[in-house]
Amino acid sequence: MPLALLALAVVAFAIGTTEFATMGLLPQIADGIGVSVPHAGNLVSAYALGVVVGAPLLTGIGARMPHKRLLLLLSGLFVVGNAASALAPDFGLLFAARFLAGLPHGALFGVGAVVASRLVAPGRAARAVSRVFLGLTVANIVGVPASTALGQQLGWRSAYWAVTVIGLVALVMLACFVPHQPRGRQSGIRSELRAMGNRQVVIGMAVAVVGFGGFFAVYSYLVPMLTNLTRMSDSSTTLVLALYGVGMTLGTLIAGPLTDRALRPTLYAGLTLLAAALVAFYFTVHSVVPALVTITFIGAMGSLITTPVQMLLMAKAKNAPTMAAASNHSAFNLANAGGAWIGGLVISAGWGWAAPSLAGAALALAGLGLAVTGGLMDRGSRPSEVIMEGPAVADQEARTAT
Repeated sequence: MPLALLALAVVAFAIGTTEFATMGLLPQIADGIGVSVPHAGNLVSAYALGVVVGAPLLTGIGARMPHKRLLLLLSGLFVVGNAASALAPDFGLLFAARFLAGLPHGALFGVGAVVASRLVAPGRAARAVSRVFLGLTVANIVGVPASTALGQQLGWRSAYWAVTVIGLVALVMLACFVPHQPRGRQSGIRSELRAMGNRQVVIGMAVAVVGFGGFFAVYSYLVPMLTNLTRMSDSSTTLVLALYGVGMTLGTLIAGPLTDRALRPTLYAGLTLLAAALVAFYFTVHSVVPALVTITFIGAMGSLITTPVQMLLMAKAKNAPTMAAASNHSAFNLANAGGAWIGGLVISAGWGWAAPSLAGAALALAGLGLAVTGGLMDRGSRPSEVIMEGPAVADQEARTAT
C-alpha cells in the first residue's frame, strides 16, 4: 500500500515538474525555436488548455475502464506528450505537444485520488489523497528548480527528456504496485455526468476557481513583487519559489488529517487564513524576513485548501466521483488563469506591485462565501464522506465478473 501511494506521488511529481518548468525556461525555449519570450509564453497556456479539456474528456472516455488500466494509459499519454515536446522542431508542433502533455493531467490526478482513497479505510481517505498531492508540492521544491537548471545548462529539451524519464519510472511503478480496483455497477459516463450536475459539486468547483484564484493572483507575480518591492536579486527568487514549495508541502501534510477529522471546517479555516496571509503580505513584502515568513504561510494555506476541496467533490459525486475529482484540476487551472488576469489588472490600473495581494485576499474571501453557502445548503444531509465500494463489495463484484 505505501508503494502504491508512492507510485501515485511520483506521477504527481512528474506532472508538477513539467507544468511549471516551462515558465522557468521561456527565454531558452524562445531562443531555441526563434520566437519572442511573450510568444513562447503561449506554451504555458497550451498546457493549461490541455488540462481543462482533457480532465472531463479523458475521464468520460475511460468511465467504464478499470482504474489501474486507465492510470497506465493516461501515464503513457503523458510520456508521449513530453517526449514530443523534447523533439518538437518548431513553435507550432511544440504548442501541440504541450497541449497533448496537458491532456492527461487532470484525469491522472482525479483517478489517482479515487484510487488512493480506496487503498485505505474511509476514515483515512483524505490522508491518502494528500500523500499523492505531496508529489506535486515536492516538485515545486526539487523538480522545478532542478529541471530549470538542467534546461539552462544542457538546453531546454533536456528538461522535457528528464520529465519523460520520470514519467516512465512512474508508469513502471504503477504497473507493479497499484492493485486492480474493479468499477462498481453504477460506473459509466452517464453516472459521471449526473454526478457533475449535483449542486454541491458545482459549488465546490466554484470554490476552487474563485478561492484558489486568490493564491494565483500573488503567485503569478511573486518574482516582480520580490524584485521591485523586497529588493531581492533575480538569482534569489528561485530559492524563494522553493520556499513557497516548502510551505505548500507543510500545508499538504496537515491537510490530510484535518480533512479526515472535519472536512468543511478545514476548508473554511484554510480560505480564511489564506485571505489573512494575503492581506499581511501587502504590508510585509517590503522587508525580506517578514516577506519570506508570509510567503511560506501563503503556500501552506493554499495547499490546505486543495485536499478538502478534492474530498468534498468526491463525496458529493457519491458513486461516480472520478470525473468530479479530475475536473477539480481543470478548476485549479482556471483559477491560475483567472487569478493571474485579475492580478495583472490591478497592477495595470496603477495600484502598485503589492496590489495583487489585496485582490487575492478578496478572491479568497469570495471563495469562503461560496464554501459557507454550500455548507448551509448541505445542512441536514449526511456528513461529507467519500462513498466508495468497500473491499467486500469490490471482491464480490470481482467474483461475479469472473
